[in-house]
Amino acid sequence: MVQSKDKTRIMKSRERVLAAIGHNQPDKVPIDMSATPSSGISAIAYSNLIKHIGCYDLPVQIYDIVQQLAQPDQTILDKFGVDVLDIGRTFNDLPTDWYQIKMSNGADAMYPTWFHPFFQSDGSYLTFDDDGKRVLSKMPVGGTFFDQTYFPYIDGYPANYANLDAEMFRVMWARHVHSPWDHAGEKDFWTRLREKTLLLKRTTDKALLIVCGCNLFEWGTFLRRMDNFLMDLICDPYKVEKLLDELMKRHLSTLEKVCNSVGDIVDIIRFGDDLGMMQGPFMAPEIYRQLFKPRHKILCDYVKSHSQMHTFIHSCGSISMLMPDLIDAGIEIFNPVQTNAFGMDPIFLKKEFGKNCTFWGGGVETAGMLNEGTPEKIRVQVLERLEIFSIGGGYIFNTIHNILPDVPPQNIIAMFDAIKEFNNK
Repeated sequence: MVQSKDKTRIMKSRERVLAAIGHNQPDKVPIDMSATPSSGISAIAYSNLIKHIGCYDLPVQIYDIVQQLAQPDQTILDKFGVDVLDIGRTFNDLPTDWYQIKMSNGADAMYPTWFHPFFQSDGSYLTFDDDGKRVLSKMPVGGTFFDQTYFPYIDGYPANYANLDAEMFRVMWARHVHSPWDHAGEKDFWTRLREKTLLLKRTTDKALLIVCGCNLFEWGTFLRRMDNFLMDLICDPYKVEKLLDELMKRHLSTLEKVCNSVGDIVDIIRFGDDLGMMQGPFMAPEIYRQLFKPRHKILCDYVKSHSQMHTFIHSCGSISMLMPDLIDAGIEIFNPVQTNAFGMDPIFLKKEFGKNCTFWGGGVETAGMLNEGTPEKIRVQVLERLEIFSIGGGYIFNTIHNILPDVPPQNIIAMFDAIKEFNNK
């Protein structure tokens, strides 16, 4: 049974989230939806949801172009009791920052004005490099996200990394980046980021989060392509380390600016590095310890030495074999907690690691349950997961990754109703 909650005092959202991260039992289980691009909602699913609840006047703003994720309106977040905000939502806050488009299901939505993909005769959309010679990404006809099509180092590593910044900007994850980073090239960006974040903190009681990437393994796959980089980990670790060292220079430079700008305001910093497949990690733990753990530790140590922010990593798949090393490197929070992968059973995870980290996710199976289950089946699974994960704090409710386009609105409501039921016990 879940230990009793203190019903005598209602916590504010920020206090609730920080209590959970600190492994204190909050008054309620904190909730996230859309504080990160791995805990969000598809623009199509969001469009269906707001229509279902009668909010026809709200726009559907696609803030994450690659994954086609919506930035939910504050009224929707408040309606469902969401406790965390991405500070990136403070940018692109004017009507002139958006323009109207049609999604693949024919519904209206909006893109940021800087993003203009090229429509093709077969119904697909392409994006090109500045010179128009390279196709950088593609969304096929009927698609609901963009695929990367250009891999800068697919034919081998360069002799030097003088052009690494330019090549990284040709990768869709950097070129089509979500807010606030779509403004990072503006000369007053860091000043504006601080001003906007201070205003957000003064006007909300929500916990604040900044998405900061700092991907290492994933950047190797973005540059070399997955198959090549996986072979490199075993066959050419020297060149892998050279690349990782170049990435670390850029990541630490960014971290320095983030910590100086908002490190005393923001509560959580989110890193990303998908390290797991369904059946296990992409690499043996020994390879992780050799190539990635020392660098993850440097990143975490820098954050802890220069800010008040808690460290959060998004990694899909089966990563329980790597979790002891990730925790040792300084990771405090794990997302999306992909419980249908090998070694990721909720009871096992909570028992094995629950005292040493916070789980942010795992609240309901996004594929197979949330999109196909009945509201009652969803209720049962959500209540079961909350019972397991919420004991002693160390848990923020979220779906396992983003809410998919085919999730019916009534199932989303059933999920939030189950959380409310649990929190009101």
